[in-house]
Amino acid sequence: MKPVMAIVGPTASGKTSLAVHLAKALSGEVVSTDSMQIYAGMNIGTATPSEAECDGVVHHMINVCDPRLDLTVSQFQSDARRAIDDVRARDHVALVTGGSGLYVAAVLDELEFPGTDPAIRSRLEAQALELGGPAMHERLELADPAAAATIPASNVRRVIRALEVNEITGSNYKAKLPDRKSIYPTVRIGLRVPRDQLDARIAERVDSMFESGFVDEVRDLQASGVVLGRTAARALGYSQVLAFLRGDIDEPSARSETVDATKRFARRQQRWFNPDPRITWLDFDAPDLVDQALALWGTSDTRT
Repeated sequence: MKPVMAIVGPTASGKTSLAVHLAKALSGEVVSTDSMQIYAGMNIGTATPSEAECDGVVHHMINVCDPRLDLTVSQFQSDARRAIDDVRARDHVALVTGGSGLYVAAVLDELEFPGTDPAIRSRLEAQALELGGPAMHERLELADPAAAATIPASNVRRVIRALEVNEITGSNYKAKLPDRKSIYPTVRIGLRVPRDQLDARIAERVDSMFESGFVDEVRDLQASGVVLGRTAARALGYSQVLAFLRGDIDEPSARSETVDATKRFARRQQRWFNPDPRITWLDFDAPDLVDQALALWGTSDTRT
């Protein structure tokens, strides 16, 4: 079967556009590894590609999950791999596209996730609300010092997950990802954007989101009785718009805070992908970008 092509990089770098062009050239289909575009009804805020942007190319793993649910990375991994296998079985090229580093790794690399126990998770979450994050982190220091040294006390969600894994498995939580090892032959392309240009593109994207009805999208979700699940509620911009709708901040503040949060997210994306030696970086605005990517596809030694 044909190798997988992965297109990664920071938000607003043009991954969707490149994926569509390559899919049309290679008889391919896109499999999204965006952790938020999977949720239905959150199209504007997550920059889910529109029908026009898809341009007839089949996209998998977008708009398929109720935003009230919390789709785990493990579940996402299973669904996305099933989509990739289906695409490849039909002798098409699967173009895995997204900037969510953990989700890209979960789908393309050897990465296993311990199971979850809703009862244990609920109990730990209740204890965190009662005792606070620092107390839970102190508990983790006793149970799993290595994980506690890696996970900051401020990241209560990960602290709870580490405690849950420790309780379920009786072993330590692996706070660091294992060595990178692909499960598919893969051509990995990263889009490189200078920081000043990336910041400008992010600001333009956020302005476009608000001008395209982002506030109305969030308001409509509320009006339809949708209370976003924990994972969906973490999507960039949604907490800021919800604060605006509550009257806590004004709309210009919601915009500027969304821009700042997106810039911080883009920095984290770059820190995730930059050390990966399997990625070939191309300039996002290269006039021959598609041709460069197709040339990499045709070079067998770029496949990992």
